[in-house]
Amino acid sequence: MHTTASDSLASLWDEVFGSQPDPDLWVVIATLVASLAVVAPPTVWRISRNAITIAHEGGHGLIALLTGRQLTGIRLHSDTSGLTVSRGKPHGLGMILTAAAGYTAPPLLGLGGAALLAAGHITALLWLATALLVAMLVMIRNAYGALTVVLTGGTFVVVSWLTGPQVQAAFAYAVVWFLLVGGVRPAFELQAKRSRGGAGDSDADQLSRLTHVPAGMWLFLFHAVSLCSLIGGGRWLLEV
Repeated sequence: MHTTASDSLASLWDEVFGSQPDPDLWVVIATLVASLAVVAPPTVWRISRNAITIAHEGGHGLIALLTGRQLTGIRLHSDTSGLTVSRGKPHGLGMILTAAAGYTAPPLLGLGGAALLAAGHITALLWLATALLVAMLVMIRNAYGALTVVLTGGTFVVVSWLTGPQVQAAFAYAVVWFLLVGGVRPAFELQAKRSRGGAGDSDADQLSRLTHVPAGMWLFLFHAVSLCSLIGGGRWLLEV
């Protein structure tokens, strides 16, 4: 009995953390085209942007916890905006890192995902993403946010448990491409809003007040992180 349980755990470990074969190049390119198709058109982006908001607010929440702040709740709204509330000192490094984590989280998650896929860890990526969504669900404080996270997490669970390796690989590559490509657009949207005199309390403006560094410099950082992540992650994904 003990041997059987040990063998089952070892088998599960190998299944999750072992490497899986890379998909064909046409699959990688097709998933890139699919990600562009849900990011570029404004009508589709208004829906797909909800997933970027999950990563954005999740980034705020994760860094808040890692820097010792008390995370009190996350709200996701139907207009694709969100709010993450944490308690702690209203200034200092922890607050700065927490504020900077939002716009940088989606592209950096995409870059990390690309690194996992380049190493062949497709299943590990799917399970890790599911675990992060479950952890985030605990902190969601509104119905729309809970529904969005449950649907997103449920999709990962269904793909992880009920589909074959080829479907899992295509889904994983599509998700990572979406984070990389979709992570670029929000910084440009924020720049456009600020040029029209809007978004006065954006992450960039909050960071400016915290650091006395112009908001434009923080916008430059957001652009640099997202574009460099897209270039670096894209190279990894295309090396199949």
